[in-house]
Amino acid sequence: MTQRTLVAALSGLLILTTACGKKAEPTVTPAPAVRPTATNTDSIARARADSIRAEEARRAEELRRAAAEAEAARAALVNELAETIHFDYDQYTISSSDQQLLDRKAAIMRANPALRMRVTGHADERGSDEYNLALGMRRATAAKAYLSGRGVDAGRVEVASLGREVPIDPSSNEAAWARNRRDEFEIIAGGQSLVRPN
Repeated sequence: MTQRTLVAALSGLLILTTACGKKAEPTVTPAPAVRPTATNTDSIARARADSIRAEEARRAEELRRAAAEAEAARAALVNELAETIHFDYDQYTISSSDQQLLDRKAAIMRANPALRMRVTGHADERGSDEYNLALGMRRATAAKAYLSGRGVDAGRVEVASLGREVPIDPSSNEAAWARNRRDEFEIIAGGQSLVRPN
């Protein structure tokens, strides 16, 4: 073997050894890019719109429920404020049971500073018109004084008297007279949104 042949053989062996010693790097084929289609875009838009509509419906229901609860609470307070108190024959002293009603009215009025009330005194049919008008006024004034004594500004309570002119019960007996001797309470301002006292 000639020197040239030997060198060529050794070179070939060296190339072969080097080629065999190298590891082949794996070929990575990139995933094909997903291109949005009209169908994909439409379904994504529909899903998003459905989600927005569902959230808006949930919020609207929540607001409706809150408004209904607030209105029910306001109506309950209006009913408490409208409860009448009653008096004994020819009297304008407030009974202990009616003091509890007035205490509750005073608490509601203190919690709602814009609230203004009118108290109207009534009498039964016995006695003259003039006497019953004066008695009705004394009854309304007694309720106003009681509320004022419980922290309600007197300027927020108006008084009036209808005497015997507007009976609840037109009968002429003790039960009817007892119902007719009363003070009625009416909201005249600030009753649109009432808050419950603490």
